[in-house]
Amino acid sequence: MSDRIRVVVDAMGGDNAPGELVRGAVQAVQGRENISVILTGKKTAIEQELAKYSYPKDRIEIVHCEEVIDTAEPPVNAIRSKKDSSLVVGLQMVRKGEADAIVSAGNSGAILVGGQAIVGRIRGIERPALAPIIPTAEGVSLLIDSGANVDARAAHLVQFAKMGSIYMEHVLGVKRPKVGIVNIGAEEEKGNALVKETFPLLKECTDINFIGSVEAREIPSGACDVIVCEAFTGNVILKLYEGLGAVFMEKIKGSLMKNLQTKIGAALIKSSLKETLKTFDSSEYEGAPLLGLKGLVVKTHGSSKAREVENSIYQCELFKKQKINEIIKENLKLN
Repeated sequence: MSDRIRVVVDAMGGDNAPGELVRGAVQAVQGRENISVILTGKKTAIEQELAKYSYPKDRIEIVHCEEVIDTAEPPVNAIRSKKDSSLVVGLQMVRKGEADAIVSAGNSGAILVGGQAIVGRIRGIERPALAPIIPTAEGVSLLIDSGANVDARAAHLVQFAKMGSIYMEHVLGVKRPKVGIVNIGAEEEKGNALVKETFPLLKECTDINFIGSVEAREIPSGACDVIVCEAFTGNVILKLYEGLGAVFMEKIKGSLMKNLQTKIGAALIKSSLKETLKTFDSSEYEGAPLLGLKGLVVKTHGSSKAREVENSIYQCELFKKQKINEIIKENLKLN
């Protein structure tokens, strides 16, 4: 198929490599005919995992790599020294146009450094931003930036807001997504120096639906669709969200299994409860795209299982189909 998308999966990245990464790739090609996957990593280990499944052999390819970037390695040194690692080889394939996207659950810092150094930024984008989807009472919201730019400037946050708005509208189908900036109060005069400088710039943007400040407590209720902040704040929000969600699920499960009476009640609401708890399961959501690069780089959780890898691959398909980079260039008037 001429419109088939080619997605690299870093088979050696993450806590569950290569097993869950390979299984996720198999599920993706089984689920959709217009997807092919390139697995980068140690060929023997990948082949052992693939042997467990039946799948269309013409749509999964292995590219052997001798090296692996470990989770704790310094990112810059790892990217520079391990040229034959599963991550670097995959990023090079995206840069050369041999693949449309890469999905990795590996070293976060190396993915961010490699994305910028190897794939490269879209001309005119000052800083790329990591943008994960988080669950809310209204569905989901996009948190941008959650890890790429700890020391961002106001101009960067304005670009984050625009890229996030484009992503929510064209990938997730949210019309006129509401954009809010993370703050410690609703009043415009509140916040640190960065927020105070950014707020009036966002107010002047006619191409986004800016609704003003959003406090952290309003995020879970779905107060806005695009949550804008620098990476330090964004990463704290994301990690707190993940930790609280995990504790919440464990507490509910523990309460329902406390005695015979609660177990009977749990049995009666099992299907409804399962659907509710599913919204707190990170594997049900896509990975975080690094928006602003010339090609698509998607970071999934280090503990990602097959379901999250599969969803991240589908995310890459939609990103290409909707021509997100072209829309970013057009809307931000970039050359």
